[in-house]
Amino acid sequence: MCDLEPQMPASQTRPSPAPLLEPGETVVLFDGVCKLCNVWVRFLIRHDRQRRLRLAAVQSPEGQALLAWAGLPMDQFDTMVVIRDRHYWARSEAFFEIIARFPARWRPVNLLRIFPRKLRDWAYDRIALNRYRLFGKYDTCLLPDPDHEQRFLKAPQTNARQCRTPVLQVCTQKR
Repeated sequence: MCDLEPQMPASQTRPSPAPLLEPGETVVLFDGVCKLCNVWVRFLIRHDRQRRLRLAAVQSPEGQALLAWAGLPMDQFDTMVVIRDRHYWARSEAFFEIIARFPARWRPVNLLRIFPRKLRDWAYDRIALNRYRLFGKYDTCLLPDPDHEQRFLKAPQTNARQCRTPVLQVCTQKR
């Protein structure tokens, strides 16, 4: 039997749907103070023209709630996480889940799947564990650009004055 549908990346499954998400909605959790992660978020915003992806910093109340739901550490952020319905993906599988949401011209990136997951995750971890040293870290929160604020997941009860960590406008930053 020939399966023409792309293979779903291996995911972890939880018994209940993720909180704060509508059915079928996909959110990318990222380290809000990591400069590399913020470059990635800007890339996602620029290339996800169909707005298939929502975003949440792991330090935000929404990010913390989703980390708790997934059973992931809430104080040590060493991987990007993609969440949809009852599933979540981490490390290299999260990356491939995002690429699957992009237009067809990005599909050649999937050729990297020829490498075993252990090797891909090892390479991912080398970058993730050294990202602050290699790319830097923001000292204070970033705020979403008003044009992109709707891309960020917001809990209904979130106080609007709280830091909406991050993307495009730096509150204050040490240089």
